[in-house]
Amino acid sequence: MLRVVGSERAWTFLSNHGHVLVLVAREPGILLSELSQRVGITERAARSILRDLEGAGYLSRSRVGRRNRYEVHADGPLRHPEESTALVSDLLQIFPR
Repeated sequence: MLRVVGSERAWTFLSNHGHVLVLVAREPGILLSELSQRVGITERAARSILRDLEGAGYLSRSRVGRRNRYEVHADGPLRHPEESTALVSDLLQIFPR
């Protein structure tokens, strides 16, 4: 999500998918509402990203009571061809828990 700050557009190095993955790795029991707020996206967008990541095998979801708990599978390669020699675990090491 790009945010306009004054006359400059703010941007980040990670996509929203990257932000969601990092937050879920740090906080596996994070609520969808908190996840979406912290990334700066709607709950619908966050849910869609979680489905994308789960469908691609980067995370799995389980129910614990009434809540979801996520497990990141960090042994997969990054998706872009230029970064495909690196693993998700390499990315996550940059961001301590």
